[in-house]
Amino acid sequence: MTELWLTRIIPDLRSRQARRDLASAVGMHHRVMQLFPDTAVEQARAALGVLFRIEDGPQGPHILIQSRMRPEETALPAGYGTTAAKPLTPLLEGLRSGRPVRYRIAASAVRKPGKTTRTVYNLKPVVPLTGTAADDWWIRQAQQSGLTIHTVRSAPLDAARGEHAKGKHRICHARTRFDGTATVTDPGLLQRRLTEGIGRGKAYGCGLLTLAPA
Repeated sequence: MTELWLTRIIPDLRSRQARRDLASAVGMHHRVMQLFPDTAVEQARAALGVLFRIEDGPQGPHILIQSRMRPEETALPAGYGTTAAKPLTPLLEGLRSGRPVRYRIAASAVRKPGKTTRTVYNLKPVVPLTGTAADDWWIRQAQQSGLTIHTVRSAPLDAARGEHAKGKHRICHARTRFDGTATVTDPGLLQRRLTEGIGRGKAYGCGLLTLAPA
């Protein structure tokens, strides 16, 4: 059984560092990775199974972090916010074929046209999807992740943006939030996809799939 943790951070908006991180997907990525031990592995985020998502709640924005190990919450700057962590083992153990669940994911729904199509229609290498096209993208991703989707509610979100190396490299990932109900069809595959994340931009707040009993 894969060990996973889910950590919730409610940032204190009086903290300059918290506000700065919330304004940049790159800054938030660096902040989240500071909560884990240094590793020589080239793809540290993937090796540690780190995914995050920023959501708006009654108390303001909060940060959800999923990881293979519990984050070192004391690594946050003083006054950054409050934290709470729990193991996801009970959820993983409860994934059975045929079980109904509720889901949420903020994902980067895109398509990658072929070279000829890009040339003819003057398209970029990666084209963000919206509306029904985005819903269809998510339904396909879910099927490939061991879920059969029953209902979908989708809403566009602000893109995940940020800059690396003092503006020399910018990232931008279009995001859509998908909520609804589904049935588990392949628990093993679903567990793997939960751990890996779904779609592009996983280092920058995309691809974290959360489930709850329906």
